[in-house]
Amino acid sequence: MAIPVIEPYPMPAEHELPENIARWTIDPARAVLLVHDMQNFFLRPFQTGQAPMSDLVTHVRALRERFTALGAPVAYTAQPGGMTDGQRGLLKDFWGPGMTTDPEHKAILAGLEPGPDDIVLTKWRPSAFCRTDLLERMRAGGRDQLVICGVYAHVGILMTAHEGFSHDIQTFLVADAIADFSSEYHRMALDYAAARCSVAVSTRIALGMIGGDGR
Repeated sequence: MAIPVIEPYPMPAEHELPENIARWTIDPARAVLLVHDMQNFFLRPFQTGQAPMSDLVTHVRALRERFTALGAPVAYTAQPGGMTDGQRGLLKDFWGPGMTTDPEHKAILAGLEPGPDDIVLTKWRPSAFCRTDLLERMRAGGRDQLVICGVYAHVGILMTAHEGFSHDIQTFLVADAIADFSSEYHRMALDYAAARCSVAVSTRIALGMIGGDGR
């Protein structure tokens, strides 16, 4: 299937978030922020200036700025585009040929580009841990928490959260700093994560946990 045109929908409000089973809190001395797939190719189905896109960009930026200010690592995933059939593998059966090598498609959204000290992971599969050195980098840096923002909630973000959990990485989904094909998919991802592998928090709560004033 191709990525559908995404109709506007409101981000989940803080009081609408599912109850978390785990009681983890974000520690900037332990955490890495993952900015997941914020490439133009994946963002073009959203309507610019409307929710969830408008909130997504604002909240991802706030998280990135806070992590950077605290000296905590920030990592990005970015697909390379132009995958061969062999590189694409079974993804092609579900999602087609995917992104081209068009630089505009591959680029991270303007204003959210990686900085010189940020990590950029070439992403080959839905999970950011698959065929990358994310786990090795985290282990080497003594980091065992991953705070995830970006797109799409029920695909790569949820797969990344679950694989992180499988490696004893505490994962956090920032509920109003991720977006999806629809509010239903968005909610499904949050419900599953909070019940099975992760902690769902708002941007305000996440910023408060890491030593900010919240927004």
